[in-house]
This record gives sequence, structure tokens and C-alpha cells, in this order.
Amino acid sequence: MSSFGASAALPLCLGILAARPWPAGAAEARGRLQEEAAEVGELGELRRTLEVEGIELDLAAGVLSLPATVLVKNDLLEYLLVGPGGAMHESLFVTGVRPSLLNAALLLTGVEAGRNAHWEEREGLDERGWPRRKVYPPQGDGFFLYAAWREADETYFFRVEDLVRNLESGRSLRRHRFVYLGSRFQALKPGAPEAFLADVEGNLINLSFFFQGNTLLTTAVEECIEQTIWAANEWLLPERGRALRLFFARAPLERLAPEWVAWLPDAAAAPGDAGGTDGGAER
Repeated sequence: MSSFGASAALPLCLGILAARPWPAGAAEARGRLQEEAAEVGELGELRRTLEVEGIELDLAAGVLSLPATVLVKNDLLEYLLVGPGGAMHESLFVTGVRPSLLNAALLLTGVEAGRNAHWEEREGLDERGWPRRKVYPPQGDGFFLYAAWREADETYFFRVEDLVRNLESGRSLRRHRFVYLGSRFQALKPGAPEAFLADVEGNLINLSFFFQGNTLLTTAVEECIEQTIWAANEWLLPERGRALRLFFARAPLERLAPEWVAWLPDAAAAPGDAGGTDGGAER
């Protein structure tokens, strides 16, 4: 039995999980932490802490869900999910969940950090007169993303990619697994303590590639190098400001389990009635 008391173990567990993304190969250390938390009953208390912010976690199924609100439907998109302090003028959804707490919950599913998009310099200039670069899409472990909500007696359940259209190809975003990055830590000024950049910037999931790697998840198909070809499949979505839930799944889902359906808000309700986060006005 652990020597830590219940009151001490939860802050330890939360602090370690939220402090830094686990590097590749850290599954054993994460497993020991989970065992330690389970021994003193703290994994259940951690789950309750997550639920306070609306995060539902089904570890057996490898599924996590959080509340979100429809944000931008009629303008170009660069992000799929941001917080109230993020790039709200170019994101499909907004959530009030803290990025560092979501990161802790994602880590509990056993995910390993992947590699962000990167490039190699090539000889010569391109047609714009810029140095040539070969861009490599993100690679590694991650999640399949879904959006779901209720309207009256109907349940709506979509792959997130189906809710985004590629203006260049005329089709939806290609279905794929989103790569987990886990954001990163950096001091914002000399001598300052390191800050978790997803918390600082408020951006959780990027649609277009950003080479800094400050988000929690990223798209991973090569066309996402483009930043001006993405928009909402607006006719599939509820009205702006309506609540829904996003699902992060370790393996593809064919349907929602009955207990997950019970988590869904009624998107026909007025903004704010279903516990969603109001996205504010478009800028």
C-alpha cells in the first residue's frame, strides 16, 4: 500500500499528469502512476475532478468526451477546437475545458506523444520565389475525433472530418487519426517559470499545420499544410452557439454506447441552456 494519503495523492497525480506531456516510451512510468493512484482510490477522485469541468472518461473503452459549442460556420478555419482565449475567429468549436486538464485526461488513456509536422530544406526556389521545402505531415499515436448532439428525439453522430470541407477538392477533410502532441512548456520571458503553452494560447486542436507544436492534437494529412482551404460543412451542424460533445477515441467508433448518449446536450436548446460554452461574437 502506498504511503501517500488520499489528500496528498490527488494533487500529485494531477500535477504530474498535467505538468508535462509524457515522452515516447513512458508507458511504464504512466502505468505505475495509475497503479499508485488506484491503490489509494485517487483515480476515482481524479475522474470526479475531470467531470467537474465536463470531461467524461471511459478508460475501458479508451474514450473521452468533453463539452463544446459550435463557433465559426461561415468563414475560413485554421483550428478545430480552442478555448475562450484562443483563435476564436477561426475555430469550428470552442470549449471551456482547461487544456492542461484535458491533457491529463488524454494521458490516462495511454496515448504516446507523436511527432509534429516538420520540413526539410531543398535546393532552389519555388514558383513564389521562396526556398523549396519538403513538408512531412505529423506522425504517431493519437485519437479519432467525433462530434455528437441531440435534437428532440434524434441523435446526431459525425466524424469531425465530415464536418469540415476542403474548398479546393470540394470534399470533406480526409478521415484519419489525429496525432497527439501534448503541447509543450516554455518560459515566456527570461527567468520566468515555464508555462504550458496550450493554456497560454488557448488553442487545443489545429486544423492547418502549425510547426510550433503548441496544441494538444493536430491533423495529420498532407493537405493540411494549407491554411486557406478549410470551412465548416455548415448544413450538417447545429446553429452557432449550440452545445454538443466532442469524443476522443483510441480506436474508430461505429456508434455511441448508450451511456455516452446520456452525456449529450440538446442542441435545439437556446445557447447556454445545455451547459455549453458560449463562443462569443465572431471577430
